[in-house]
Amino acid sequence: MSAIAPRTIRGFRGRVITAVDADYDAARRIWNGAIDRRPAMIAQCVGADDVIAAVRHARENELLVSVRGGGHGVGGHAVNDGGIVIDLANMRSVRVAPQAGRAWAGGGALWGEFDHETQAFGLATTGGIVTHTGVAGLTLGGGIGWLMRRHGTTADNLTRADVVTADGGLVRAGEGGDAELLWGLRGGGGNFGVVTSFEFALHPIGTTVLAGPVVWAMEDAPEVLRFYREFAREAPDELTTIAQLRTLPPFPAFPTQLHGRKVLQIGSVWAGSIERGEHALAPLRACGKPLFDGLGPKPYVAVQGANDKAVPHGWHYYWKSCEVAGLADAAIDTLVERSLAMRSSRSYTIIFQLGGAVARVGEDETAYSYRHAAFNINVNAVWLPEEDAGARETAWARDLFDRLKPHQLGVYVNFLMDEGAERVRQAYGATKYERLAALKDRYDPGNVFRMNQNILPAAKATSPSC
Repeated sequence: MSAIAPRTIRGFRGRVITAVDADYDAARRIWNGAIDRRPAMIAQCVGADDVIAAVRHARENELLVSVRGGGHGVGGHAVNDGGIVIDLANMRSVRVAPQAGRAWAGGGALWGEFDHETQAFGLATTGGIVTHTGVAGLTLGGGIGWLMRRHGTTADNLTRADVVTADGGLVRAGEGGDAELLWGLRGGGGNFGVVTSFEFALHPIGTTVLAGPVVWAMEDAPEVLRFYREFAREAPDELTTIAQLRTLPPFPAFPTQLHGRKVLQIGSVWAGSIERGEHALAPLRACGKPLFDGLGPKPYVAVQGANDKAVPHGWHYYWKSCEVAGLADAAIDTLVERSLAMRSSRSYTIIFQLGGAVARVGEDETAYSYRHAAFNINVNAVWLPEEDAGARETAWARDLFDRLKPHQLGVYVNFLMDEGAERVRQAYGATKYERLAALKDRYDPGNVFRMNQNILPAAKATSPSC
């Protein structure tokens, strides 16, 4: 259990917020409005020295620790009840070295901020598909996004990191530091410490990409998805697609007459020659009878922000997710049938096309797992705070997930809710989990950093964490 926290932290330069402060409620809010936790203190750090001070304070006072980067994790581990939140929101600087093809981001940076700086030079690395996603959480869980099939996951592009460990030390992962720790950070989550700085490899993509959605009626989805799985199998690395089974929102980008209609939407980003991309995407655009075709040259930063309004802060979210080897006929039929049964206009199922550069990295080269999967399926139950729809929508998500069990390979750790230790093990597999547990033994044997998809130290593997 956590002890009562003193209000001040020795050697801390940032601000400490507690329940007596007028902005306490605002400071403890995170992206998923379904998570409502009340920490004893929120330590808003301004540098790595503050993080060190906060970690030592937590150890000395036996406080439960949460680490908040962007606060976007669906499981809500960025906050806790009764402990300390080490809040990195003020550590958001992004620095670019264009000639070296490198960028450095603070632990609280958001992807919109990162893209803004790197795109000034026509550079980018694989990042989140929502601009208010945190760099830290996405990277540490693996990081799938629009550039992954050409340039790998976000974690594949992580070259170095500075980490405050459970004993209050500061270590470097990667070149000039611990290579095994870098391996663990590439998919192992926040289990090994607080990352205060990330170094990424950048890639020249220019500032314009061929991108946008093509939309079909949900009733046509079985036919289109059967075509799509074959199209995706042969797609060049320059192309990444994301399919959604959803109710089309009332956004200006879509024709008014389609608003509120249940549809299959397949979004694409072609990171290469626009002319080659138009040729490669022509068969998809010609499939069936599209209701809307929004493909065209677009600024990369606009593409990165296109989903922001569909997943705002404060709505209630519940996810169930799995990796699959392909889209079998039975899986397609289940996805469409259960999508037609959606009650909430905000709930949806999203299918990420994997493969390409993601699959060419060896399975053992990073903690991120299931490189051989063809798709990730993420079932998203969404409802408004004022709606009494949580039980109904979560039941819908669980039902669809259960019906997909015959097709499941594993799970992507960033899409997990609080689903138990066995699901965390499933995210890595037994052999890789043991390697991660050994790394946990080295850097956090007391499991100080356990508000996450927790990897138990090997010595504690048979004992519950408290």
